[in-house]
Amino acid sequence: MNMAKRLAAEFLGTFWLVLGGCGSAVLAAKFGGDGNPLGIGFVGVALAFGLTVLTGAYAFGHVSGAHFNPAVTVGLFAGGRFPARDVVPYILAQVVGGVLAAWILLHIASGAPGFAIDGSQAGAFASNGYGALSPGGYSVAAAFLCEVVLTAMFLVVIMGATHGRAPAGFAPLAIGLALTLIHLISIPVTNTSVNPARSTAVAVFAGSGALSQLWLFWLAPLLGGVIGGIVYKWIGAEPRPG
Repeated sequence: MNMAKRLAAEFLGTFWLVLGGCGSAVLAAKFGGDGNPLGIGFVGVALAFGLTVLTGAYAFGHVSGAHFNPAVTVGLFAGGRFPARDVVPYILAQVVGGVLAAWILLHIASGAPGFAIDGSQAGAFASNGYGALSPGGYSVAAAFLCEVVLTAMFLVVIMGATHGRAPAGFAPLAIGLALTLIHLISIPVTNTSVNPARSTAVAVFAGSGALSQLWLFWLAPLLGGVIGGIVYKWIGAEPRPG
């Protein structure tokens, strides 16, 4: 497949993930205030992230592989599924797509009276954080461990679901549900990243607090991706004849 088309698919897929996932958190999670039955809440946001990956993978998987996430790209490289020469272009396309989606989301959200981003609050503009910027006040060590382990398991699921001997056609469903589960576990801890492009996209607009903590949401997911890729490369390797 032409590289320009592959990068466009990664750009659009990451755009969709940030617009759908972070958009649900900013616009719909607390719609009407606490106790309003129209707000989708914690579970709704988790499901929204899973649905963006599921639908994006069906739309773009045959074009680019549907990474939509630098940690996935690096993890697939570590697992022997992706060439080194394409890693940086994929990551750039993902980050740019995510930032554009966050910019559009900011302009949509700004259309409501009284909208403002308070960068001192945990989860401001769907940003990720630890310590005072963690939804549950979790420490930097807890946040780091959570992001590493959950990203590693995400890579294991991705590589297993896309293995040549896995049931055909079901990979996007497994991957989308895995991301939903990851959010159900970790929204209280870090507001869930497992994706440096998603974290960067909203941090750009969330203020200095989110930007100062962004290092963790690159380092931990990338490390987790590498671990997951290497682990599945060993687990899923075909035995040699004889």
